[in-house]
Amino acid sequence: MTTRSFTGLTRPVIVLVHPEVPPLVYSKCQLNFKPFLKIPCNYGRKIGLITRSRYSVAHRESNSVDLTSSKRENVPLGRKLGGSSSLYSRPSLSIMKKDRMENRARVYDFLRGIGIVPDELDGLELPVTVEVMRERVDFLHKLGLTIEDINNYPLVLGCSVKKNMIPVLDYLGKLGVRKSTFTEFLRRYPQVLHASVVIDLAPVVKYLQGMDIRPNDIPRVLERYPEVLGFKLEGTMSTSVAYLVGIGVARREIGGLLTRYPEILGMRVGRVIKPFVEYLGSLGIPRLAVARLIEKRPHILGFGLQETIKPNVESLLEFNVREELLPAVVAQYPEMIGIDLKPKLQAQQRLLHSIIDLGSEDFGKVIEKMPQVVSLSNTAVINHVDFLKDCGFSIPQVSKMVVGCPQVLALNQGIMKLSFDYFQKEMGRPLVDLVTFPAFFTYGLESTTKPRHKMVAKRGLKCSLSWLLNCSDEKFEQRMNYDIIDMEDEETEPSFDMNSLMESRNDDSGSDYEESDDEYA
Repeated sequence: MTTRSFTGLTRPVIVLVHPEVPPLVYSKCQLNFKPFLKIPCNYGRKIGLITRSRYSVAHRESNSVDLTSSKRENVPLGRKLGGSSSLYSRPSLSIMKKDRMENRARVYDFLRGIGIVPDELDGLELPVTVEVMRERVDFLHKLGLTIEDINNYPLVLGCSVKKNMIPVLDYLGKLGVRKSTFTEFLRRYPQVLHASVVIDLAPVVKYLQGMDIRPNDIPRVLERYPEVLGFKLEGTMSTSVAYLVGIGVARREIGGLLTRYPEILGMRVGRVIKPFVEYLGSLGIPRLAVARLIEKRPHILGFGLQETIKPNVESLLEFNVREELLPAVVAQYPEMIGIDLKPKLQAQQRLLHSIIDLGSEDFGKVIEKMPQVVSLSNTAVINHVDFLKDCGFSIPQVSKMVVGCPQVLALNQGIMKLSFDYFQKEMGRPLVDLVTFPAFFTYGLESTTKPRHKMVAKRGLKCSLSWLLNCSDEKFEQRMNYDIIDMEDEETEPSFDMNSLMESRNDDSGSDYEESDDEYA
């Protein structure tokens, strides 16, 4: 056996290192403290490894930071660096905000330079460049809108040409809205350019068709009342129609009624329609008669109740229209309660007083029998009076004839002349008969006057013009069987019958609304 000695062995050196112990570990060590400290034989080696490991990691981190700093200097602004520790190199929020403010300021300067006041555009998303804003303004100009129009609704500048304006206008064009009406359409309802075709516009059009408005009439409704495109389907539109049907407007008439006056769709029942109906009812017009008036003249719902209708009714009373006859007067000519009536009444009363010496009380009777007289022109009135004077009637006789039948101031003079010639030459009656019954001029010469006169003449009967004409054909046939003429059988002068408005109707039949218009053909 060979024995070797090792003289080069050195004594182990123990290096005590104070490691960074986490607080939690340190605390744990405190809790597990024992009075006798035992140091394992390999403790020094472990401590050394830990120390070297920490140094290595620290060294790598230091090199990584240096490398990152070196790379950042060579990377263009705004590019993303690789690795988990990479950063965006971009402008700060304050710089971005400043850029936006400067862009908006340039856009505002452009708008002010062409006369547009941008004060209401604060907070609205606008193009970031002047070129895009100029494109929008130019497009609106092509549609016919002026700077004044844009200033009336500057929010239209927030609409994109490609995303908003063109899709909406294309849809309206496909419906049949004429391009020539686009300018006025947008002036009245520029908000349509903000609308979605699918979400906002198409459902309204479908709803209108469900109201029996014919597809060909949809463009006329939109042109007359573009605001309807902004209404909620289950809001004002449905309640106004339901109320009208409830008071007696025939369901089959709704389509034609809305086509002629679509503004009804925007009227609130409680504020507009119901007060109107109730006021006419307070005058003595039955509700069903009001419904019939609305069917024939739906625009009367647009007359202002407080500012127009009530003052006009007071004017009628002031000009000697009897209160009990007000319902008949309004029902005959409902348009008169929607015009500036008092000046017309004053002017017509002065005219009739000057040319036929008509008194104020007689003027009231004229209005009661024919309220349309307030709308006759001076020329028409004077020409008819001159015609009657040429026929041989005196001024007092003409005045009496006008009070008895105001229609003599409005009939076709050519037809009146034919009737008067027949009266003189064939009937051979005195002029006083016409003074007593001036309504003679209102009957058809060929259809009524001639055949009845021949029948009476054949039998050799002598009768008044009223007995001859003022009755139905059936009633006249009965009279021809009389042996003698009963003067008590004469009917009173023709007057307006309120019941004629409330005759029973057959709602199963189609609407008689067939108004034609070449523009919509």
